[in-house]
Amino acid sequence: MEEIWTEFTQFFSEPNAYRSVLILIASIVGTYILSKFLAAGIIKIAQAVSVRSDIESNDERFIRLRQVETYLSVTIAVVRAAVVAVAAYWVWQALSPSANSGAAAIGASAFFIVFAGQTLGMVLRDITAGAVMIIEQWFNVGDFVKIEPFLDVSGVVERLTLRSTKIRSLSGEIVWVHNQQIQAAHVTPRGVRTIAVDVFVRDKDKGLKTLKDLANAIPVGSTMLADPLKVGRPEKWGNDQWRITIIGQTAPGREWLIEKFFVNAIIEVDSAVRNKMARTFIYEPIARYADPVADKKFKRAVRAHKTM
Repeated sequence: MEEIWTEFTQFFSEPNAYRSVLILIASIVGTYILSKFLAAGIIKIAQAVSVRSDIESNDERFIRLRQVETYLSVTIAVVRAAVVAVAAYWVWQALSPSANSGAAAIGASAFFIVFAGQTLGMVLRDITAGAVMIIEQWFNVGDFVKIEPFLDVSGVVERLTLRSTKIRSLSGEIVWVHNQQIQAAHVTPRGVRTIAVDVFVRDKDKGLKTLKDLANAIPVGSTMLADPLKVGRPEKWGNDQWRITIIGQTAPGREWLIEKFFVNAIIEVDSAVRNKMARTFIYEPIARYADPVADKKFKRAVRAHKTM
């Protein structure tokens, strides 16, 4: 303790000690204010882009705006890091006036390499992983993702930086994930899952009325059904049967609203009817995923061969 106190008093006995402390304090305060000011400006721009993307109906423009929002999110972290680096370089020169700029740069670089090699290895791995994900466009701010190898980490990407990813789950929890820990990302296009339910009826008018009444009972919202269920037109299916398809979009994790709640409601309609010919629905409903892009891709991969 005495040795520490002796070194402390010796430092402040030097003629430029107070000047060095003042420069250090001023640089810290100035760096914080400047980085805060620049980040606030970028955040306002990102918020404006976010509002614009939320009301954009064109898919291509929507994706472009999401990408711009992602780049702005990364820019915030880059600007802060750049401000800190410039401030550190300036402090180095101010505290070492006899050293020229080249020596100061070499000294600062050497110190950074030693410091990074000893303590910042994890951060550098995060930055490398984050840079690769951004370049390859794994996902953007606003996308719904499920992160592997974590079983329960899923939600909307609120912020993406070179070091980490901020995710908000359906329950409202905020999850921070180091970029180097992300082994894979399941991205839900447009943030919703499209599910179709096929039902078969004999009386198309009665079937339509029943299905519309059931569809109106399911709540609609950003974390429930994205839009009210759409009941399609009856399609002739055989001699005395009609096929009706109901399509809905839900937030990931809320598929049970259609697959269970809606399907069980359809089954419940005829639960007390023993006469099969008197039932509204002939068979149990068939629930399936109905993403149009997936259908198009799988059509190329799966080819049915006609048998002789």
